[in-house]
Amino acid sequence: MITSDPDPLVRRSDEIEFEAVDAADGLSKGVLIGDDHDAPNFALRKFTLEAGSEVPKHTNEVEHVQYVLEGEYVVGIGSGPGGDGTGDGDEKQGERREREDEEHLVSEGDSLLIPAGTVHWYRNESDDPGAFLCAVPNGDDEIQLVE
Repeated sequence: MITSDPDPLVRRSDEIEFEAVDAADGLSKGVLIGDDHDAPNFALRKFTLEAGSEVPKHTNEVEHVQYVLEGEYVVGIGSGPGGDGTGDGDEKQGERREREDEEHLVSEGDSLLIPAGTVHWYRNESDDPGAFLCAVPNGDDEIQLVE
């Protein structure tokens, strides 16, 4: 149960349980802090992406803020919600914004914002695993496969 005034919490690395993510072979997730720990607003998760693994194109209902901890892998970004950032009013909030697929090679220290509803994917072409932190608002973060 989430409380409005949670107690401070420290979780040790050996307390974190990692589980495979069904949508992709070679991707695992551990919840570092989340609503099960009475965090009122956000969850912080750690993902590992094994060498040679891919996460297919998908969307999520909530935004993702990510920080790359280790490795080097590709993050693809495709179409997403409206708003081109120009402030010219040509796109309505919530409309799907079509854009060319772009792929970005990311590595340790890089940060990403993936808005809710944005198509994205991952591919680790290296011989080493990749890992990243991912902060999301509490709530449903179900993966919706695109292809």
